[in-house]
Amino acid sequence: MEFKNRIEAALKLVEHLQEQKNKNPLVLAIPRGAVPMARIIANELRGELDVALVHKVGHPSNSEFAMASVNEEGDIFLGAPNRYGLSEADIKILAAKEIKKLQQKRKQYTPHHKPIDPKNRVVIIVDDGIATGSTMLAAVRSLQAKKPARIIVATPVASSQAVKSILSEGAEMVTLQIPQTFLSVGDFFKDFSQVTDEEVMRILKNEDKGSDVTA
Repeated sequence: MEFKNRIEAALKLVEHLQEQKNKNPLVLAIPRGAVPMARIIANELRGELDVALVHKVGHPSNSEFAMASVNEEGDIFLGAPNRYGLSEADIKILAAKEIKKLQQKRKQYTPHHKPIDPKNRVVIIVDDGIATGSTMLAAVRSLQAKKPARIIVATPVASSQAVKSILSEGAEMVTLQIPQTFLSVGDFFKDFSQVTDEEVMRILKNEDKGSDVTA
């Protein structure tokens, strides 16, 4: 299945999330690509929109190779440090830099409010695709400590490895396809244009409400 764009993917996900309509779910987007999708999902379900600020910690020689993940609160979720040729202390130094970047993003994206409290709420975490799952795992683990009623991960496409890892953390999943071969999220979209920080800020300020939801 190839999606025309993120709008089409979001509307297809909404079809599988109707149980949450009018129950005020908290819809969290993994920036930046998932923010326009989460806006549509939050609007269609009559929910509340925010971002989940988490990030992988890449190896110095290959930024795409995740050694750990972090969230904006400063939590570090380590893999197996001895696998990467770096000590745990070295990885934590790199992680601290990523945490600082996330905290700066929060100030940039939502300068007038702190992260929305997910306690006792159904939380839907949206990403535009999940390859390794390291970033989404950080989001799920970060949320679990805040005691939501349920965590639902919603994505148009995910690798089988990612699905297995996320389900093992106790989250639920809504995904439209689990391909046997997964090289890049962009391979599953005709239009996978970059989402800018400026677009994210417009959406979160509620200046771009997404009336243009025609895929």
